[in-house]
Amino acid sequence: MISDLDPSTVVVHAGRPERVPDAPLGGSPVFSSTYIAGGDRGYGRFGNDAWMAFEQTLGELEGGRGLTFASGMAAAAAICDLVPVGGRVVAPRHAYNGVLGLLDQQTSTGRLHVQRVDIADTAEVSDAVTGADLLWIESPTNPAMEVADLPALCAAGRAAGATVVVDNTFATPLLQQPLAFGADMVMHSATKFIAGHSDVVLGAVVTADDDLWAALESRRRTLGAIPGPMEAWLALRGLRTLALRLDRAQSNAASLAERLLDHPRVSRVRYPGLPDDPGHTRAAAQMSGFGAILAFELGGNAEAAQQVCESTKLWVHATSLGGVESMLERRRRWPAEAPTIPTDLIRLSVGIEHPDDLWSDLEQALKP
Repeated sequence: MISDLDPSTVVVHAGRPERVPDAPLGGSPVFSSTYIAGGDRGYGRFGNDAWMAFEQTLGELEGGRGLTFASGMAAAAAICDLVPVGGRVVAPRHAYNGVLGLLDQQTSTGRLHVQRVDIADTAEVSDAVTGADLLWIESPTNPAMEVADLPALCAAGRAAGATVVVDNTFATPLLQQPLAFGADMVMHSATKFIAGHSDVVLGAVVTADDDLWAALESRRRTLGAIPGPMEAWLALRGLRTLALRLDRAQSNAASLAERLLDHPRVSRVRYPGLPDDPGHTRAAAQMSGFGAILAFELGGNAEAAQQVCESTKLWVHATSLGGVESMLERRRRWPAEAPTIPTDLIRLSVGIEHPDDLWSDLEQALKP
């Protein structure tokens, strides 16, 4: 069985066409809105071979059944739509600001009641989840790099009768499988590490619960939040190299984190791979690696942090992450970012370039 193989092998071989003579080694995008009647497909909004291959592969990696969506936000919206009107959601105070913005919007209309918590404070979250319909977890958090105790929080959520979803975008299924810790759903912005080449917008949800899968598929079909076949095919092609890309990127991230610790202008480095990081012990227990995202601060000087972002020559000043190229940005330049994120915090998405080149560029940008 392919599920018995190492994830770095599964990511290459899952979702392939059947091995018969003259069959293609890899599938192709199917560009059709219409199908001949008499089968299960019915119509282009209901399914596509490229989606299904991607979903099978991601599902194998996460230990459930996958569903693709037009974007990570479309996936998040479908999950929130599962919560009954007037329902209660417990969510991190620090998380992807698109999701927090969606929750704020639904709070303002009275559709949901949202309580934000410090997701790294297990006792606070466990208390808050009592009476909640949905517990939204992100770990590590974007951009504060906080690490949630996934086994404890999944158990607390389920004991309270809440559905538990984990945004696994930063860790990817190669470093962390939340369903194995008791989560009901795993969400990905597949735009990021999954696709990995900054050329696709795509979202995904994986669940081992058939009823949840059916409810999400119904919402995708009805609301039309479907991916294009080319996007799904490109994401699957990118996913094939995730193990290699992530191995190099997180090696680079660890090297840069250590160097930033010693830089005189840097007041704090946030990376769970550092032994003194608040999330290190927890991450080491539940992750198989510490990932390729880190953040650092410049002593409260937001203007200096912005200048660093605008002075790099190799690093790309951009708002996305998870690509083969290294990117950085000052997150509080966005008005929607949580006000508790330091104004001088710079998030780094570390790519696969040579670490010495990346450090040299950061070092020159950090010069006063």
